[in-house]
Amino acid sequence: MAISGFPTVTGQVLTASTMNGLTQFDVVTQTADYTATTNDNYQEIFLMNKATAIAFKLPTNATTAFPIGTVLTVLSIGVGVTTISAVTPGTTTVLSAGAVAASPTLSQYKSAACIKTGTDTWYVVGAVS
Repeated sequence: MAISGFPTVTGQVLTASTMNGLTQFDVVTQTADYTATTNDNYQEIFLMNKATAIAFKLPTNATTAFPIGTVLTVLSIGVGVTTISAVTPGTTTVLSAGAVAASPTLSQYKSAACIKTGTDTWYVVGAVS
């Protein structure tokens, strides 16, 4: 049985075409506020494209159980500032080197990776302000 996506299951065969497919990202353009879903956890980059402020939200583990080690990549391409934050700040911890660690922002043409390191803990690293 050939691998058709990730995660894989016992018995699937890793092929050259499957491995070659791992090197490219799916590009998803968002023109409105967006909350990550479990369909988003492999090789995706989110292009946040809006002329005014836009938000990329990280859900609680109870709502969306991303595996620890998940990385979500966000690239702000619109003029509006992109804010990365938790849907439920009291439950989900977002940490960054940004001016507001729990809600880092990205200006136009800046990117960041959201890395899940614990059940409800995400680190945002990159060109945050």
